[in-house]
Amino acid sequence: MSNPYCNFCGKNKHQVKKLLAGNDGTHICDGCVDLCHDILIKEKSKELKKPTVITRLKQSTPVELHEHLNRYVIGQESAKKTLSVAVYNHYKRIMNTTQVNLQKNNVLIAGPTGTGKTLIASTLASYLDVPFVVTDATTMTESGYAGDDTEVLLDKLLQAADYDVEKAQLGIIYVDEIDKKAKRNDMVSLSRDVSGEGVQQSLLKLMEGVTVKVPNKPGDAPEKVDVDTTNILFIVGGAFIGLEELVKQRIGQSKIGFNDDKQEQLDNWELHLQTRDLVQYGLIPEFVGRLPSVNVLHQLTKEELVKILTEPQDSIIDQIKVLFSLDKIEIEFNIKALEDIANIAIEQDLGARGLRKILDSALVEIQYQLPQLRESGVKKIIITDETITNGHPPLMIKG
Repeated sequence: MSNPYCNFCGKNKHQVKKLLAGNDGTHICDGCVDLCHDILIKEKSKELKKPTVITRLKQSTPVELHEHLNRYVIGQESAKKTLSVAVYNHYKRIMNTTQVNLQKNNVLIAGPTGTGKTLIASTLASYLDVPFVVTDATTMTESGYAGDDTEVLLDKLLQAADYDVEKAQLGIIYVDEIDKKAKRNDMVSLSRDVSGEGVQQSLLKLMEGVTVKVPNKPGDAPEKVDVDTTNILFIVGGAFIGLEELVKQRIGQSKIGFNDDKQEQLDNWELHLQTRDLVQYGLIPEFVGRLPSVNVLHQLTKEELVKILTEPQDSIIDQIKVLFSLDKIEIEFNIKALEDIANIAIEQDLGARGLRKILDSALVEIQYQLPQLRESGVKKIIITDETITNGHPPLMIKG
């Protein structure tokens, strides 16, 4: 080539200081080399500045964890504060070397359905940027029996960590409905307990800290990798129906205290929950012993359910408003409508989990007609209590 030029910027050899040739006859000038070098340096700098999981864990404090939970979880203040401390202590234990062997702060959350057990666990995991797995204890069996054994949890956690073993070993596993695996004293059977105590024993081993061979990413070598559960945080939850009565019965039988003291204890039974109550409920002592942080969530009030509808980040009402705005229609709910939605959730014992279902059911006909309403000039829809409770058409305002 009589007059070679840079294949990147098009300048010839007379316009640049240096023109480098490749084996295939292509060229690059010194200016483009400098530009590429600067881009690579900047990208490298961004990667170094990006906070790692370890950095995020080190920088998190109980107050910050609690404040983050407040953005997504309404009510349950005592439990949120206790859990923030438990999670902080768990990761502080991991990040530091001490002469004293610190016990892992695994967590138990008891509370009716729809009170926020799963939401609290997933919100903490999201904030800390650690892999998170949620599973239902009712699908689990002791190893060797039909169903998922407990070690499948580690397989799911490794997948959630994109097969990064180090990250998986800092993750959180949430096991819901653990109360369904309680070994009830009224169950008498000559066969082995494969769905109750057996699962508790299997989980206990993982909670204590063992190394388990887990399938690696398909196609990668080796086929299985070692995952150490020592630093994985386990959170177990359940409704624990009947636990309140069990605790109150123990308090009522106690000979200590005056009548006024006992009434105060009965009204605040969760503050007086003891290990022996959980053992009597059906959890084995060794299992309870690995759950130093025990938290009880209360049934949500009407006022709290209304706040859940409107106040958290990405609240249900905000999501519905955005959906309607995509059709160029504004939607508004009066306070009585929101209260009626909360009342229905309480009456049907659905908790916060049922709020979206109630709303979707009430709005299905309106959403079905939304494109036609837009074409007819409707600019605003106001949902009243009559729409929620009696299915009456909402107020519609045309622009």
